[in-house]
Amino acid sequence: MEFTAGQIAGILEGEVDGNPDIAVHKLAKIEDGEIGSLTFLANPKYTSYIYSTKASITLVNRDFVPDQELKTTLIKVEDAYHSFSKLLQYYSEVKVSKVGIDNPVHKTQSLIYGKDLYIGAFSYLGENVTLGDNVKIHPNVYIGDEVSIGDNVVVFAGAKIHQGSIIGNDCVINSGAIIGADGFGFAPDGKGGYTKIPQTGNVILEDNVDIGAGTTIDRATMGSTILRKGVKLDNQIQIAHNVEIGEYTVIAAQTGVAGSTKIGKHCMIGGQVGIVGHITIGDNVRIQAQAGIGRSVKDDEIIQGSPAFNYGEFSKSYVHFKNLPKIVKRIDKLEKKK
Repeated sequence: MEFTAGQIAGILEGEVDGNPDIAVHKLAKIEDGEIGSLTFLANPKYTSYIYSTKASITLVNRDFVPDQELKTTLIKVEDAYHSFSKLLQYYSEVKVSKVGIDNPVHKTQSLIYGKDLYIGAFSYLGENVTLGDNVKIHPNVYIGDEVSIGDNVVVFAGAKIHQGSIIGNDCVINSGAIIGADGFGFAPDGKGGYTKIPQTGNVILEDNVDIGAGTTIDRATMGSTILRKGVKLDNQIQIAHNVEIGEYTVIAAQTGVAGSTKIGKHCMIGGQVGIVGHITIGDNVRIQAQAGIGRSVKDDEIIQGSPAFNYGEFSKSYVHFKNLPKIVKRIDKLEKKK
């Protein structure tokens, strides 16, 4: 799909300096720009590239004044970085804006759906599924019975949404994610083995939640596993049964959260963090990568380490830890003098 400089300027409320009819069909970094591509200049340290870039169109701030001749057409905007981000979002939406139902697709007569639906080939939709407006379900997706999905939701190829899950508006579920699989519930049977505890609850994703590729969110034993509005999960994260994550919390890849833990709102959790079950993490908590969380955490704490403790104290302790070999040598020398 091609867009002219004039059309792009209209979208961004910008001003064309050059040829308004020149067209682009892809985006590029300024140093890698080619004919037919659009790029942007926001960081002054990349200014030199604007004179050599082959990009057909370059977004710049309105106050940019070139001191050499340019080969690229400029679109002047209030904030080049923000405008380029807006274009990336627009471009992504265009790429997933398919409409219609491919063949083959398994769906039942009980399916309820809104306008502008897309269902990709080899997808399976169970009984009593409800889909809102502008839902995009890509190929090889599984959606179980009684699932409800809101408006403007994208489910990418190979994702699985199990029975009874409720997905809010404006959510993104990436490839390979599994929503609503059985929680990890087993009880000792007194004979050295384990008995499976049925997981009868569901998963609820509120509005504007993003789920990364390969991430798994288990259904509750009873009640619901809940991700509140605006939660963002990276790839390959495990969220266990009956966990609740507060609004606008973000979690990086390979983190695991054990069952029934409550995480507050506006938290930032780094990669490879392990969090035990049945604890409470407060609001605005910052957890550094690879931390091990074995206790409840109060609001606004910043913690690191395994077991984790205050970030400032950890940094001071780490200095001493690094110096342990030197300290041991000094102690050995002192003992030998005795």
